[in-house]
Amino acid sequence: MKRSQLFYKNASDKLKKANEELFRPQEDIVSYSVCKNSQFAIESYLKGYLLDNNQDISTLNTIDKLYEQCVLINTKFKKIDLSDLNCKAHKIDTRYCDSIEKVSNCFDAADSLDTLLRQEKII
Repeated sequence: MKRSQLFYKNASDKLKKANEELFRPQEDIVSYSVCKNSQFAIESYLKGYLLDNNQDISTLNTIDKLYEQCVLINTKFKKIDLSDLNCKAHKIDTRYCDSIEKVSNCFDAADSLDTLLRQEKII
């Protein structure tokens, strides 16, 4: 299996876990779990796409940098709204996973990436 395919599989698995968490009653939602899984899904989708396009991802250590490189390759990535992700300019950590609204924005961005890659018949 190609390395990019492993990233796509990981992203899909993380998105599924985040989605399952969101289906719990609001008081039972573990926002940290949704947030982390969504962040890792976003990162993995972007890395997979870049690897599919023969890009070196070793220096792209934030979601912002990965995203910017994807936009350079395919302007359709501009449709993905990452503006509400407070974590995108930093290495992934937990300090931004503190409210259901932020968590939902992160999940929505991951889900939009999944949709875009499916529409483009990449995954």
